[in-house]
Amino acid sequence: MSEQTANWFNLYDARPDTEVPAESPLAWSYQNSGRPSVSQRSRVVLRERPMLGHLILRGGAIVLDEAVRRVLGFGVPGRPNSLSQDEGGERSIQWLSPDEWLLIVPGGEEFSLESRLREALGDAHYAIVNVSGGQTLLELEGDKARELLMKSTPYDVHPDAFPVGKGVTTVFAKSNLILRRPTETRWELVLRRSFADYCYRWILDAGREYAIGVEA
Repeated sequence: MSEQTANWFNLYDARPDTEVPAESPLAWSYQNSGRPSVSQRSRVVLRERPMLGHLILRGGAIVLDEAVRRVLGFGVPGRPNSLSQDEGGERSIQWLSPDEWLLIVPGGEEFSLESRLREALGDAHYAIVNVSGGQTLLELEGDKARELLMKSTPYDVHPDAFPVGKGVTTVFAKSNLILRRPTETRWELVLRRSFADYCYRWILDAGREYAIGVEA
């Protein structure tokens, strides 16, 4: 078996400059399922955060932690099902499995970030995959957000079982997604683009009794 390490790779900018406008994964859903306004009666508010940068990192925890700290200023979470964020909460990294993490950054940063991480990692054994085009993120906030989640997932979302800073891969309705709690009042759903319309319509139905509103 060769001891040489393959250090070649193809790096593509998945967000090049173009005159064709990009549409969010829910663009079709807004036209066909509606977009209820936020009102004083709204106990749950839904926000879409489309076009973020999503990178899957795989490799040894120590090596990746050093590289991420060097590039972003904060490290990978060491505990299972945990989430780390920068001071502003714009960039986060989540534990997915013993050698796998999900890094989410503002849209447009992912290409240069991947390049800088590869440079910092050098000849280490690792993998970085840009999955930005295949995923999106929805936020739920409001005093009835947890009740809506209780209708939708079998995972225990009680604060004792799901504190701030936790994130899990779980079932949501008849799909699967990543459920995260970055703050005391906000929940995040990281899901496949192909599930976006289904999950949106489910959330609207589950949130109807709470006068759910969708922020632009």
